[in-house]
Amino acid sequence: MGPLAGKRIIEMGGIGPAPVCGMMLADMGAEVILIERKAQPANRTGMLENANAKIMNRGKKSIAIDLKSDGAADIVLQLLRDADGLIEAFRPGVMERLGLGPEACLDANPRLVYGRMTGWGQHGPLSRAAGHDINYVALSGGLWYGGRADSPPTVPPTLVGDIAGGSMLLAVGVLAAMLNAQTTGIGQVVDAAISDGSAAATSLLYALFQNGQWSPQRQDNALDGASHWYDTYETADGKYVSIGSIEPQFYALLLEKLGLADDPDFAHQYDKQRWPKLKQKFADLFLAKTRAKWCELMEGTDVCFAPVLDFDEAPEHPHNVARGAFTEVAGVKQPAPAPHFSATRSEIASAPPDPGQDTDSVLSGAGYSEAQLAKLREQEVI
Repeated sequence: MGPLAGKRIIEMGGIGPAPVCGMMLADMGAEVILIERKAQPANRTGMLENANAKIMNRGKKSIAIDLKSDGAADIVLQLLRDADGLIEAFRPGVMERLGLGPEACLDANPRLVYGRMTGWGQHGPLSRAAGHDINYVALSGGLWYGGRADSPPTVPPTLVGDIAGGSMLLAVGVLAAMLNAQTTGIGQVVDAAISDGSAAATSLLYALFQNGQWSPQRQDNALDGASHWYDTYETADGKYVSIGSIEPQFYALLLEKLGLADDPDFAHQYDKQRWPKLKQKFADLFLAKTRAKWCELMEGTDVCFAPVLDFDEAPEHPHNVARGAFTEVAGVKQPAPAPHFSATRSEIASAPPDPGQDTDSVLSGAGYSEAQLAKLREQEVI
């Protein structure tokens, strides 16, 4: 029973970060009812759809509806009467065309929180254009600073925009609005644009930039791979380690571990003119030992060190094992629910459902009789 036990969320099936938001809410105990397409078209079997089905739909109930059929909107509105929130990730205008825009839904349930996830937001010059993680991060200014000075900006994994700027932003917005509705009885629309969230994620860098502590050039800053004490280094076995020795005391310990404590070349940590030369010395040193040897020497100390792990290695690391950071559901290894709660433990209620497996039970619970379900099925609405 997680902290959201007793809350009901209706999720309109889609791809991208909204399903991850729904997954997090389900992990925290909310009843998440996923409304999926009645039939999966043959041309919608891409990697995002497959990934969603395996992990992001865990703990949810699935009902399958042809949303374009007559009467389909009435089913959704009936479910919303007892719901706390709705999340959707269609392009602007799609829900309205289905008869499920904010006005109709809030009329059915005035305390409903209507969470909208789009790439560019509900308004603005780009609002109706397609986009993906890389585009939203690019527009925020954040993408420019990824990568080395002598190469184009590095393409980030789909983390910064879709998940940090999207899923997390939508979850925070929906939960905040639900708290407000709990107090006031008044619902509202949450317009969560991934481009907005990506911009918010750059707040720390913008603070440094406004203070004159962040250069507009790529790989020219303390925290973007320019300094020798904040970067990744290859080891003797072709693997990598990460170093983040920002504070002077951590930097001093790093030098001690590397046998450089008395080397005058390393005495001035923030002298940018020396960084390229010192970085090469670090690179040569780290190449002299395997990653495992560096872990023996530095892991668990205040050097601010961690091995760079891949998806096979991360679940097996002792710290991740101790924290329960990864779990296995129906034979599929995946990240475990987070964060940890002391009194209301989050848990994965079930493996991802087959599309539509809960249609009858959910609609029966909403007041539909066997005869009504039979008629809806005959009309191919469900």
